[in-house]
Amino acid sequence: MKIVVCIKQVPDTKGGVKFNPDGTLDRASMMTIMNPDDKAGLEAALRLKDEYGAEVTVLTMGLPKAEEVLREAIAMGADKGVLVTDRVLGGADTWATSQTLAGALRNMEYDLIITGRQAIDGDTAQVGPQISEHLNIPVISYAQNLKVEGDSVIVERQFDDRYHVLKAKMPCLITALAELNEPRYMTPGGIFDAYKAEITVWGRADLKDVEDSNLGLKGSPTQIAKASDKVRKGSGEVVTLDPAEAASYITGKLAEKHVI
Repeated sequence: MKIVVCIKQVPDTKGGVKFNPDGTLDRASMMTIMNPDDKAGLEAALRLKDEYGAEVTVLTMGLPKAEEVLREAIAMGADKGVLVTDRVLGGADTWATSQTLAGALRNMEYDLIITGRQAIDGDTAQVGPQISEHLNIPVISYAQNLKVEGDSVIVERQFDDRYHVLKAKMPCLITALAELNEPRYMTPGGIFDAYKAEITVWGRADLKDVEDSNLGLKGSPTQIAKASDKVRKGSGEVVTLDPAEAASYITGKLAEKHVI
């Protein structure tokens, strides 16, 4: 069994975010982590590797520094890493990102593709399903549990206060929830192996069956009207009143803001 896990290096929002003049994230200047949903998807793939001897390849699109997240995945137990990086791919929205990843996946062998449900820097949950459409394969999203049975995958798909049990014949794509499992830690031996591993690097020329008009910022139909970091709160208003006046003042303010 061959499994490809799409992972993303995302900003560690605890350290704040920065933007470029065009409204896109300034990823080069921020601390980064592996996207949590993607890490759960990677763990699911590694458990299938433990059980069936599957080959696990991790794929990411990003800046050259995104190689770090691939090495983290290899240190956890993945077999190979593929980085897609090129200046013309920068500023991509979900449409252009999914086109890029699908173009890379057309060069790869896979029975199962696993992505995270969504990335914490965009929260769209669009890229995984879009990839499946580009590749014309089935997709099951919001996976909270999965198992392989013969040439099919059986998934518990989260749905409100219950779940659906869905079965799809491979090849197919699964989007994983962070609640799917508890990802394993990197091992000391795995870390040494990861930094000796050779990462495959692809650029625009390596993408298969993708038009230039669907790539990068120019190929992104999403337009950013405005972007900013966390809104800083003002110092507030301090008043000194007796209890009756204070109660009246507070209710007046709540009414003014249409809270009551």
